[in-house]
Order: sequence, then structure tokens, then C-alpha cells
Amino acid sequence: MKVTFLGTGTSQGIPVIGSKHPVCLSGDARDKRLRTSVLVEWENGSYVIDCGPDFRQQMLRCGCEKIDGILFTHEHSDHVLGLDDIRPFYFKQGDISIYAQKRVLKSLKKRFDYIFKTENKYPGAPSVSIHRLKNKSFKLKDLEVIPVKGFHYKLSVYGFRFKDFCYTTDLKSMKPKEMEKIKGVKVLVVNALRIEQHYSHFNLEEALIFIAAINPERAYLTHISHKLGFHAEVEKQLPKNVFLAYDNLEITI
Repeated sequence: MKVTFLGTGTSQGIPVIGSKHPVCLSGDARDKRLRTSVLVEWENGSYVIDCGPDFRQQMLRCGCEKIDGILFTHEHSDHVLGLDDIRPFYFKQGDISIYAQKRVLKSLKKRFDYIFKTENKYPGAPSVSIHRLKNKSFKLKDLEVIPVKGFHYKLSVYGFRFKDFCYTTDLKSMKPKEMEKIKGVKVLVVNALRIEQHYSHFNLEEALIFIAAINPERAYLTHISHKLGFHAEVEKQLPKNVFLAYDNLEITI
């Protein structure tokens, strides 16, 4: 299985528009972050987790020519606003499968009503095949995927476990019974917004505590803001099995 980090930034991305913060002015390419998303690929599957406003750019940058579907963690703009840009895939492949919990699907239907229309639909609009997720395992091609429920402040968000790989983002808390679903993974991805506490995201300290509880072989931090610091400096301070993810990073599990 190959995982490509399409974006590793928080909702504003890095650099932030108009910001003179030193990290936003950094010349290190690893400090330039599009909105958070990953591409997960295996022998006969190619799935994106979240498609934010940078989706088009991310697909062009990684050279992706086909996706089998999109999994949504939750409905916030930085995770869904690229949905219209599935059109080139739709024109080649037909309806694109989307996977999300009921509340997220309701939000998508409101924001992208023209995509979900079944009558008098605009000819240039894409169409989707809807898969409503509940908190139980489901199949993507031949692979079993296990949803993992966490909380983004009070909003439920889904992470996803693919065998020995688990992707989570926008977490602030997770119940012990959900954490049990993750234990045993070799590679874990989790959000680490900044050094200071935040009401709806793990800060660095909380992310490291979460990682230690799961105890994967490797962990990667994502959904990073400029307030976490320079990539090169922060990574030096991390445990040996924890790494800062960066845009275009590819890992194999």
C-alpha cells in the first residue's frame, strides 16, 4: 500500500494569505502546505480521503489519473470544497463513489445541490454514487476498512483504518473503545495543529500522547499550521518514530 500526502496544512494552508510570519516566509518547500488530504493506493484500489479546495492542484501535482472514490472525515470547508473538481474523473469514469456519515452527506447535498440533482440536471455537472457510512467496517474493492470515530470539539469525525495503516485528522478527543480499533497498526497519521492548546484540535503534546497510547511503528503528523514552527526545527524535537508529514511525501506500508 502506498500513501501520498496530497496536503498537510490546516484550513488556511501555509503560507497564510497576507501573513509575514517567519514560517509563512520560509524557503523550505516542506513548510508550504496545501489543505489536508491523502491518496491511498493498493494493487486494485485508489481512494482519496477528503477533497478540499486544493484538490485540483493536488491531483495535477501527483499525476493521479483515476480514483475509485472519496472518503470524507467530516464536512468542514477545507475537507470538502474540491468536490466539483471531480468532473474530469467523472467524464472518464462515470459516477464517482463518495463515502461519508449521514450528517456529512446532508451538508454536501446542501452545498453541492447541483451534483446531487436527479431531475433537470445541468449537463456539465458530475454525479456521485453515495455510500452512507455507519461506525462499522465496510469494503473498498477487496479491502476491509474500519471507521474510527473521534471528536473535533463536539463534532464527530471519522478516521479510517486500512489494515496496518490508519489515517485520522481534526481530532481533539477519542473514546477508549475507538482507540482500541487503531491499536496494532504499523503506521498512524494524526493531526498536530500547533504548540499551544486549541479547543478543537490536538496540539503537539496531545498528538504525541495519543501516538504513545496507540504505539505504532511509525507516526506522521498532519493538519499543521504555521504556528507549529519550522518543519526542520520541529522534526528534530520529535520521538524517533514520529515524523512531520509534508506535501508530496510518499510512504509505503
